[in-house]
Amino acid sequence: MSERSTDAVDQRREALRGWAGRALEAGDSLTLQPLAGDAGFRRYFRTLTVPSLIAVDSPPARTNPARFVAVADYLRRHGIHTPMVTQADVEHGFMLLEDLGDCQLLSILDEGSVEGLYGEVLNELLCLQQIPPCGDLFPQYNRELLLTEMRILPEWLAGQLLGYSLSEEESALLERTFGLLLDSAVEQPQVLVHRDYHSRNLMVRDGERPGVVDFQDAVWGPVTYDLVSLLRDCYIRWPRERVERWALCYAATAESAGILSSVDQETFLRWFDWMGLQRHIKVLGLFPRLWLRDGKPGYLPDLPLVIRYTLEVAARYPEMAPFADWFQQALLPLIERQSWYRDYRTAGEPGASLQRIPQ
Repeated sequence: MSERSTDAVDQRREALRGWAGRALEAGDSLTLQPLAGDAGFRRYFRTLTVPSLIAVDSPPARTNPARFVAVADYLRRHGIHTPMVTQADVEHGFMLLEDLGDCQLLSILDEGSVEGLYGEVLNELLCLQQIPPCGDLFPQYNRELLLTEMRILPEWLAGQLLGYSLSEEESALLERTFGLLLDSAVEQPQVLVHRDYHSRNLMVRDGERPGVVDFQDAVWGPVTYDLVSLLRDCYIRWPRERVERWALCYAATAESAGILSSVDQETFLRWFDWMGLQRHIKVLGLFPRLWLRDGKPGYLPDLPLVIRYTLEVAARYPEMAPFADWFQQALLPLIERQSWYRDYRTAGEPGASLQRIPQ
């Protein structure tokens, strides 16, 4: 980051502190404690007040603070515990939010806790998917948007990170693969989609429903998207048989709730698998982009698990086998030379090494 951009960031932090100090009648005595951010351009700070709040720097030129406030309010009014927005200056991109604590679902997941905890957050997902549409608040997760996401892989993983140029034949192979995944996505029932419903965006609070954060990019899209985001989480892995059992149990519950019409298990699991493949193809390009464009290297060590999901799922479907073969032959040898790489075949297993890179 350049000296000029660093100065601008510091100036925004001071402006946020001044705004929050006035809003809380704390003046210049207000202290902001930096917190880990998300993959976007927002920054988060905890106010050392009683009770504490979360002060958010959401630059209007790169984010949409007004939409954040609107989505948070709409989800809360329909029973989802997003952080309450207590104060907001959307013109300047400053917000004060309810503090949902530091206990991410990921931090307490293990063999003993996962069944109960997933039961809670899957029930929350069921509530989320029963929320009605609201005018233009939630854009359609349509073919164009889903395709744009997948094209991040050839641009940022292959081209920018690995320096690999695709031939016309390889580009055509990817487009055929992407087309099949799009067909599967649009044939599914369409519901409200959080878009990042996973273990780092779900906050566990004693005796209360889970808190849901990072919801501002919610869309109207495929019913399996959030389900596979959770069950094939980019940060933790569970055995395939267990994941499929959870997925099918959820499908049965969603059918009873009227979210899902009757669908056979084979079709639902294909929807689930192919939706996860679309998401993981996106992530394979997104994490390199976060490093190369946005200066956030901390996601790179999670790529081997994403590679594992991608190749395992693709290998199970004849339609996806050409893509899996291409990835293994063209890109994997180049990926294996990267400093952050570890054996994808054991990624996500207990005891597998994972060296974190600072965000």
